[in-house]
Amino acid sequence: MCRSIKTLRPPYNNPTDEEINAAALQYVRKISGFRSPSKANRAAFHRALSEIAGSSATLLHSLRIQNRQN
Repeated sequence: MCRSIKTLRPPYNNPTDEEINAAALQYVRKISGFRSPSKANRAAFHRALSEIAGSSATLLHSLRIQNRQN
């Protein structure tokens, strides 16, 4: 994959919706090969963005973060 994709989950912070959406956009652009979809592919591109952002948010918000003090 791409080494320049930013890690969203620092050990003790939850990413914002904006950060999750930006990461989803970066991922969809990378795997589709398109920076911006054509009119014919726009719906599929935006559907993928929505699904990936939703799945990413579910994952990140369900991870258990252990406090270093414990």
